[in-house]
Amino acid sequence: MQISSNFDSGNIRVIDATQANNIQLEIVKDNQSDFYQWFHFKLHNNERIEHVIHLTNAGQSAYVAGWQGYQAVASYDRKHWFRVPTDFDGKQLSITLTPEYDAVYFAYFVPYSYERHQDLIHNAQLDADCQLQVLGQTLDGRDISLLKIGEAGDGKKVIWLTARQHPGETMAEWFMEGFIDRLLDEDDGVARALLDKAVFYVVPNMNPDGSVRGHLRTNACGTNLNREWAEPSMEKGPEVYLVREKMFATGVDMFLDIHGDEALPFNFVAGCEGVPAYDERHRGLEDKFKNILLAITPEFQDDQGYDKDAPGQANLTVGTNWVGNQFKCLAYTVEMPFKDNDLLPDPSVGWSDARSLLLGRDFLTAIYHVVDDLR
Repeated sequence: MQISSNFDSGNIRVIDATQANNIQLEIVKDNQSDFYQWFHFKLHNNERIEHVIHLTNAGQSAYVAGWQGYQAVASYDRKHWFRVPTDFDGKQLSITLTPEYDAVYFAYFVPYSYERHQDLIHNAQLDADCQLQVLGQTLDGRDISLLKIGEAGDGKKVIWLTARQHPGETMAEWFMEGFIDRLLDEDDGVARALLDKAVFYVVPNMNPDGSVRGHLRTNACGTNLNREWAEPSMEKGPEVYLVREKMFATGVDMFLDIHGDEALPFNFVAGCEGVPAYDERHRGLEDKFKNILLAITPEFQDDQGYDKDAPGQANLTVGTNWVGNQFKCLAYTVEMPFKDNDLLPDPSVGWSDARSLLLGRDFLTAIYHVVDDLR
């Protein structure tokens, strides 16, 4: 029996893998950080027997509540992922599976590889409406890639989307893939109408270093990018610094920052109601956007989510809060579950790559219904 994680986004440390019914593993912390929760590893064993895998340090992970009611994902071909029996006793997370084939992959959520990221942005650049820009490099020397979709012009709105500030939240880039594919579909009337009214600046992966390294929440040097927006630096967070500089150059009329939430089994949005610039106009835009989402997809809800910040009490180091306040624009953090959507549960796959992709497509319709009101 062999267990390995020496591949893109791999993360695991083997403690004891001598007995199939008592495999002892632990999740590795993000570099220079105490955050950990993302895992991704391969188990190889020619015996068709039950395997019980214990992640022994799950009880001290970043978001312990994320393990309650959670089921890990597994795949034999790295394309089709399914949920497997998973239990949490407060100390360790235990995964049970009798493999049908020699090798099986396990992960916290369906991975979105750096190779697929490259395919996404380079296929997008083939469209006449899309320009691939490189804002600079990360600390590990990877490109910080931006897709400019559409043409700027007088009266046209400027809409920004970012994803995977927290690299372990892979559903965010699956969402982006669906969003980009639909926006570039010349046969889609909503996409064509939007490109007549707006130009889009899209960063599908804000944190490629953390993604490849198998991090949950930080970049190469242990920086939580979504706490860097007030005063970013090239030394700690070039990803945020360079995106912010581009925003100053383009302006922002709307901003969506795409994430995943470990604990809540729902899709929801979090606004910037606690920032100093927030007013009734802002509130009206938020309500309209949410109401459109409620009308077009049963995958979205607005009853469960984060507590709202009191007026003037928002944390301006958070991307959505900083952008919403700086540009006085509609700004939302979009959250999807690592678990399942309890409103529409699917025990076989839970919340998944395909469902994230489809939700990304749905968001285009909601943007279409508010674009004329953004300014």
